[in-house]
Amino acid sequence: MQKLNTTLVIILSILGILCCCVYGLGTVAAIIAIVIANKELKKYNENPEAYSNYSAMKNAKTFAIVSLIISLIGLAFIVWTLINPCAFFDWYIGLIEGNPNIPAESMEQIYEAAERAGCK
Repeated sequence: MQKLNTTLVIILSILGILCCCVYGLGTVAAIIAIVIANKELKKYNENPEAYSNYSAMKNAKTFAIVSLIISLIGLAFIVWTLINPCAFFDWYIGLIEGNPNIPAESMEQIYEAAERAGCK
């Protein structure tokens, strides 16, 4: 019996999650993983007796879909940040302001970056 190529789908799915906030690269990797998984499942459906790891491929496809969702959330966050940088800085500063573990120099750099973006 032959095996479906689950390894490539899983690797691309992991890459999709790791690159979820790298300007859409994670989304591309996840989409490629889903396309490959669909092709492999189509091969299985045409000749189920020839393949032995159908359930592994179904799991790999599910993982690819989860990777796509996480990557799309990351991409949406990046787009939101680019469209509305002041809202991002307001959110980020509110999140870390008053944290004793953040050095004062770092806070000053964040305030300066917000000013350069035209905020506050």
